[in-house]
Amino acid sequence: MEDIQASIKAAVKEVYNVDVEPHVSRPEPEFGDFASNVALQVTKQVHMPPLEVAASLAAKLTEQGYTAEVAGPGFLNIRLSDGALMQLVAQACTIRQTLSGKTIVAEYSDPNPFKVLHAGHLYTTMVGDAVARVLEAAGATVHRVNFGGDVGLHVGKTMWAIIHFLDGEHPEALQQVDPATRLEWLSARYVEGNDAYEDDEEAKAEIVANNKRVYAVHESGDHDSPFAQIYWTCRGWSYDGFDALYALLQVHPFEKYMPESEVTPAGLAIVKDALAKGVLEQSEGAVVFKGEEHGLHTRVFLNSAGLPTYEAKDLGLAATKWQQYHFDGSFIITANDIVQYMKVILKVISHF
Repeated sequence: MEDIQASIKAAVKEVYNVDVEPHVSRPEPEFGDFASNVALQVTKQVHMPPLEVAASLAAKLTEQGYTAEVAGPGFLNIRLSDGALMQLVAQACTIRQTLSGKTIVAEYSDPNPFKVLHAGHLYTTMVGDAVARVLEAAGATVHRVNFGGDVGLHVGKTMWAIIHFLDGEHPEALQQVDPATRLEWLSARYVEGNDAYEDDEEAKAEIVANNKRVYAVHESGDHDSPFAQIYWTCRGWSYDGFDALYALLQVHPFEKYMPESEVTPAGLAIVKDALAKGVLEQSEGAVVFKGEEHGLHTRVFLNSAGLPTYEAKDLGLAATKWQQYHFDGSFIITANDIVQYMKVILKVISHF
């Protein structure tokens, strides 16, 4: 719109030596790409009938590469030539380097190892990749990271089902799983574990115990026990499957995965500090943020068993990203149903 206004203004100046800010609008498509009543705006200044003014300006605009026609009592209907359209496309594809020298962390996709991928992961992957490319085109240095839950109850569920499927903690039996179907195999085990957790109290207790064992694997650095071997092998299958999916989608490779196990220690440290500062507080054996006084939800950061929740891990993720990149900006592509959740996380972070 600004370009056509400038062209009309220049035409009026050249033909009639009059300065004007032309009115331009978008008509119905059959009348052209743009319309202007500029001839009516200047008719008194040039002492000529509007139709005659419009005809002169139409001729001048046509010389400039537009197609201009006179309509009604002195309106101009203007169409862009193919050449003008191509020029606009070229301009649109040239992004100003407004982010030159800036560092931005882009977090998106975020599937969980040991769990089913769904359409939401496809959406956030494609949108996140597109946004990251635009930021790079504007001059930013973009670090693509991928956050996922390699610890937590869903892992306990899948590990329970894997062990039952293998008839015990037999990591060597994993070699029987077809490499081409490993993700599907893990997804099936997660579904089995989730169903067992809901329907079988004995299985539920075993799953809760497995969840704690997974945390212990990370805390002790265990890679040798049969349980740990199953865990690390299947976590690797998940990440290999994610990489294969991203290659299929032709999205930019991620710089790194930031699993929950790596950011949890930083999150626990922040929770401890926030508890000491009174930002978080004890409640029935858990550590929570009382959000109602801020117009937010109450959220649990440590459960009554002393295990960190997603909230604590997100605090650790934010701290880890900052420590590694000292970014100028950070964005996360995620579902809009966690807006209130993220407001709580940001509110707690704001105290540090």
